Amino acid sequence: MSFETILTAADDGILTITLNRPDRLNAWTYQMGAELGEAIAAANDDDTIDAMVVTGAGRGFCAGADIGDVFAAQQKDDGKTASRPPMRNWVELVRASKPLVAAINGACIGVGLTQVLPMDYLIATRDAKLSLRFIKMGLVPELASSQFVTLRCGFGQSSDLMLTGRTVSGEEGAAMGLVDRAVDADALLPAAREMARAMGANPQSALRAVKQLVTVNATEPDLALVQKREMEALQECYRSTEHKEAIRAFLEKREPDFRKARQVG
Repeated sequence: MSFETILTAADDGILTITLNRPDRLNAWTYQMGAELGEAIAAANDDDTIDAMVVTGAGRGFCAGADIGDVFAAQQKDDGKTASRPPMRNWVELVRASKPLVAAINGACIGVGLTQVLPMDYLIATRDAKLSLRFIKMGLVPELASSQFVTLRCGFGQSSDLMLTGRTVSGEEGAAMGLVDRAVDADALLPAAREMARAMGANPQSALRAVKQLVTVNATEPDLALVQKREMEALQECYRSTEHKEAIRAFLEKREPDFRKARQVG
C-alpha cells in the first residue's frame, strides 16, 4: 500500500505509521487524514498486525492543520469541494481499532493533538510542545477532544488548556495527565513499541471489547447499564476461540497462540 503523506513499516506484529511531511512539521491535510484512516483500517483487517504506533518524521509530530490546505478549503461556500478525499469518522475508527499508541516526538498542536487523544496510550518526549490552541484562532476543539481532555485532565486543567490555548511541554503534559508518559527522545519509539506490543499480544476480540466498554461506559451514570454492557461483552468473550486457547494454554502450562486460535476459529 503506497501513501504520499505517511510512511508505514511493520515489524514483529507492530505497525509503525509515520506522519511524513517533515518540511511542514507534518502539518495535517485532508489527504493525510484520509491516508491515516486507510492505513489503520487496513491494519485492523491484517491478522499479522497486533497493534500500531503513530509518530512523526523529523523534528515534529504534527504542528496542526496546514493553513493553506485546510482553512482555505473550509472557506469555500459549498464546504464540499471535490478536492477533499473521503474521510472516515476518525474517533469511531480509533476507538474500534486494534491498540494504538502515539509516540509524540515534538510539536503536537491543534489537530495534531486532538487526533491522538482517542488513542489508547500517549507517550511524548519531555520537551515536546503540546497545545490545544484553537481559541487563539477563534475556534473550538474538535474530534471529541473537549470530552477526552476533561476525562484525562479534569475540569480545571482542561479549562486551562482549552481557554488559554497555552503550550505545555511533554513533561508538564504528563504531570497533568494530558499524555500518559514523558521520556527522553532516544527512548520514545522503544517505549511506544513496548507498550503497543504489551497491549497487542492479548486476544484481539477482548481488546476490541474492552475499548468499546471504555468508550461507552466512561461517562455513563447508570451503573446498572455499565454492568449490563460488561456482562454482554463477557458472554461474547466466553465463546471466543482466543478465550478457549487461553484456557488450554493455562492447563497445558504453555504460552497461548492467539493468532493461530483466530485462524482456526
